[in-house]
Amino acid sequence: MKSLILSLAGFALLAPAAADARKPEPPKAARKAPSKSKAKPKPAPVAAPEPVLTPSPEAQRVIAWVSGAHDNRGLPWAVVDKVNATLFLFAPDGTQQAAVPVLIGIMPGDEASPGVGTKTLASLGPAEKTTPAGRYLAKFGLPVAGERVLWVDYATSVALHPIPKDAGAREKRRERMLSPPPDDNRITFGCINVPQAFYARQLRPTFRRKGGYVYILPDTKPIDEVFPRLRTQAPG
Repeated sequence: MKSLILSLAGFALLAPAAADARKPEPPKAARKAPSKSKAKPKPAPVAAPEPVLTPSPEAQRVIAWVSGAHDNRGLPWAVVDKVNATLFLFAPDGTQQAAVPVLIGIMPGDEASPGVGTKTLASLGPAEKTTPAGRYLAKFGLPVAGERVLWVDYATSVALHPIPKDAGAREKRRERMLSPPPDDNRITFGCINVPQAFYARQLRPTFRRKGGYVYILPDTKPIDEVFPRLRTQAPG
């Protein structure tokens, strides 16, 4: 009996070892698929900075004169530099509020043709499509195409307003306004076109109540002839 118990005990000690010997080998680690390199994100395009619009020497003279002599009489004012196709907007105290590109009359010229204000746009000849130079008291007035405009000179039908919605596509007025050089900004019948956002957010609220002065610089005339009071300005 004792020998039988010892035999069974020996078998019990051997059984786990035999069982472990029959265990299957653990599976080999699966090969990892080569990781695909992540494509580097493309850098965001850098927007070209907007060109800085600075007044020409002639415009600087007019700005200094108006500010120093208070020629604007307590009203807001703007200076239109036709040669550079730029408008500078000022508060009554002379603080500059904006500088924007503009579109002006097709033909260079500093005077309006006689009777041009009584003609239709279709009847205007090429030489009559000018933006006259001078000092004007501009006010909002009768609507044109259903919208009130800032009349610079009502007698000659020169107004300041955004690009008309019915402007011909072939004229490419928006593209002309956005292009840096001023050479292609002569396209209107004599009016001064300004950016829509500037007109709605700055010019109209500024001039809506009492109007203001608009100083349009000449193309060819001596600046002192267009603005005689400029002669009284002390040299800087």
